[in-house]
Amino acid sequence: HLLNIRRVYKVKEEDNLMEKKHIDDIIKKYGNLLYRAVYVQVGNRHDTQDILQEAFIRYLEKAPVFADEEHEKAWLLQVTHHLCLDFFRFRKRHSYLELGEIEELIAGPEDENILRELFALPAQQKSILVLYYLEGYRIKEISGITGLSENAVKKRLQRGREALRAKLTE
Repeated sequence: HLLNIRRVYKVKEEDNLMEKKHIDDIIKKYGNLLYRAVYVQVGNRHDTQDILQEAFIRYLEKAPVFADEEHEKAWLLQVTHHLCLDFFRFRKRHSYLELGEIEELIAGPEDENILRELFALPAQQKSILVLYYLEGYRIKEISGITGLSENAVKKRLQRGREALRAKLTE
């Protein structure tokens, strides 16, 4: 399950093979320990892998010098712990539903039809509606994410609602 992390760090042709071997050794040495530590906290395989990828990327970017293996292990555990805290802070501020949860909420064919029509809308309207209704972002946050003005976000939200309403009343 940690092989995907190695793919994140793309070694260029001219890069030193020792550097590639070093990161492989680090992943082999601490990967399972870190995986278990993060998984216990977040309880989701995909989020765990994302957090571990970020931890190993930080390891590569910072290239810290350690006194010994215990210092290295402690540093990696501390980084993953802080990344987990960041993950929970983000989740607290931005509540959302995963697609699996959306499917569970579908009561019948009518709800399934709403989702089908939503995902059939043009990308500009669909993305705003998904961010607003399914991901739980506010208009100001969507503006920051998309780079649109708040008025543009409101207008696309309005047009998306109207388009969805028109499709559903047909």
